[in-house]
Amino acid sequence: MENVLFICNQNKNRSKTAEHLFKSEYKTKSAGLYNKTPVAEKQLEWADTIIVMEDIQRSEIAKRFPKQYLKKRILSLNIPDIYKYDQNELKEILKEKIKKIIK
Repeated sequence: MENVLFICNQNKNRSKTAEHLFKSEYKTKSAGLYNKTPVAEKQLEWADTIIVMEDIQRSEIAKRFPKQYLKKRILSLNIPDIYKYDQNELKEILKEKIKKIIK
């Protein structure tokens, strides 16, 4: 089973929802970039695939963790930060986009 790390800004809504939504299909974890305990190198090492919610988050990972960035498959879903945790619209968008990017 693939290890998938979901990353957004605060790890409150988008990545947290994705972590719970896909935990039966993958080993999932989630993290934020700008919260009290931001994503750590150890979490990036654990992941087979890293999924960010916006391209700017991919750029931030490249700045903070250049070595890991080059080694990892990092995909962007392009989901704006306008959703609440576990919101139905967010879950539908996540399902649709994940189907297209993870084979």
